[in-house]
Amino acid sequence: MKYYVIAGEASGDLHGSNLIKALLKDDPSAEFRCWGGDMMENAGATVVKHYRDLAFMGFFEVIANLRTILKNIRICKEDIIGWKPDAVIFIDYPGFNLRIAQFVKQLGIPTMYYISPQIWAWKSSRVKQIKRDIDRMLVILPFEQDFYLKHGMKVDFVGHPLLDALASASKPDSTWKKNKGIPEDIRLIALLPGSRKQEIEAMLPIMMEATRQMKNAHFLLAVAPSQPLTIYENLIGDRKDVNLIQGETYSVLSSADAALVTSGTATLETALFGVPQVVCYKGNRISYWIARKLIKIRFISLVNLIMDKEVVRELIQDELNPVNLRKELDRLFEESYRKSIEREYGNLKEKLGGPGASEKSSKLIINHLKGLNKP
Repeated sequence: MKYYVIAGEASGDLHGSNLIKALLKDDPSAEFRCWGGDMMENAGATVVKHYRDLAFMGFFEVIANLRTILKNIRICKEDIIGWKPDAVIFIDYPGFNLRIAQFVKQLGIPTMYYISPQIWAWKSSRVKQIKRDIDRMLVILPFEQDFYLKHGMKVDFVGHPLLDALASASKPDSTWKKNKGIPEDIRLIALLPGSRKQEIEAMLPIMMEATRQMKNAHFLLAVAPSQPLTIYENLIGDRKDVNLIQGETYSVLSSADAALVTSGTATLETALFGVPQVVCYKGNRISYWIARKLIKIRFISLVNLIMDKEVVRELIQDELNPVNLRKELDRLFEESYRKSIEREYGNLKEKLGGPGASEKSSKLIINHLKGLNKP
């Protein structure tokens, strides 16, 4: 089988790579062509476009880069026509993927969506388009299955793929800190300012100011694999209490006592490592104003969304400033607050089910395609 996989950001690259590995186990002769990143390439796919060239965040930014986005859509359509895949698998990234899905459906190629776009949060009318253009939904959040069943779609809850990624992640050994020059017997605080350049430039300066002159603490800054070190170096300046750690986010989280995390998949990763956190988000003012008018959810972090209550503190837009962030960071070291977060993290893991999302999804995809090919 020939599989065309489209992901538009770092988390999609991670989950797409694990899905590719699972499909190769079940279908050893499979071929893959993708829009993704280094992890999908290392798993065996040919990368057409890297996600670092695709990630435009916010309404204003999308408008400003509309010409590039339309060009990418055209390139993708032409590439699909030329390669003639047996199936196209979409991973989140709805603004781009739903446009391609409509085109692919018209070509008569089977379509599957692995990791649903968050249409339950906003633009719920998109479910009509998904029902029209997607043959099968493979969802990773428990409440998403009910959402799609209510709209009469074929949907399977496969569990969250982060549980697979964590299960296979190697933990740092006793020499890891020493090799990185990280001091012992000191609070270690992870800084995860996001994977997009826009996010990093918006969030990291606030994180730096909030943590300035913090006593008995050292900071582990997780560098996104798609971004050059110079972006971070320019923003942290001469800070000697900050280590730049590239390509080892899970080692950072394994070692951390607390974390400041930009909203996104990283908030769930941090929770699954059991690290108390503050969730941060600040976007373009126009984009944020439009989002407030359209989005219908109480929370922005996956942790709080899944639990349907505030488990971790979210500092959004104007609330995200150095004073508030420092206050919430200090609070993470209050014993009763830490214990309440850790207790809720345990409940969160139970809701997500066990590992195996990639393997379940692979089998569902292959069985679906075999069913289509039956005489």
